[in-house]
Amino acid sequence: SAQHTTTASTTSQSASTQTTNTASGQSGLVYAKLVTSQGTFEVELFQSLTPKTVTNFVSLANSGFYNNLVWHRIVKGFVVQTGDQTTKNGAGVPCSWGSGTSTSNIPFESVPSLQNNYGYLAMASTGAGTPGTSQFYVNLANNTSLNGAYAVFGKVISGMNVVNAIGNLPVSSCSQGGTPPTNPSQAMLISVTIQDSP
Repeated sequence: SAQHTTTASTTSQSASTQTTNTASGQSGLVYAKLVTSQGTFEVELFQSLTPKTVTNFVSLANSGFYNNLVWHRIVKGFVVQTGDQTTKNGAGVPCSWGSGTSTSNIPFESVPSLQNNYGYLAMASTGAGTPGTSQFYVNLANNTSLNGAYAVFGKVISGMNVVNAIGNLPVSSCSQGGTPPTNPSQAMLISVTIQDSP
């Protein structure tokens, strides 16, 4: 994973001059293709602005960690979330999903120019401003209430209709507040492939 951090220092200067939500610099870009049971979508990862978060995500993706996990938290018009290894192949108890993590523990990388806007990815964690591990979510709206609390590290660049399809799946209501999909086979993250171009 060391090779993914070498580009951060060369692009941070150009990225720091950006103030828009697309601040990612022009070099050292990393992309990911996410294949789901609802179709495929592609994301751009902000390597230059959130190098530790992106390096962790890339490492987990390359190891196959994200293969065959369930989008275990689906809140229509808010977010869809995945990255809990206890959901692999739809196993376990749906109402207990959401507590599983990876062994990694990455520092909280909050970049003010990166907002929890529609189509942007951010790390989920146990609380605002705390380090994440493997769980991440995609915003289904401009969730300004999440800004500064959860580290944004990428954005969907194609296939947002697929993400919305996941967000529109029927969910179960759990007593502890979870909202897992009623039919996990319809809400699978099948694979994540890292690419250097879209």
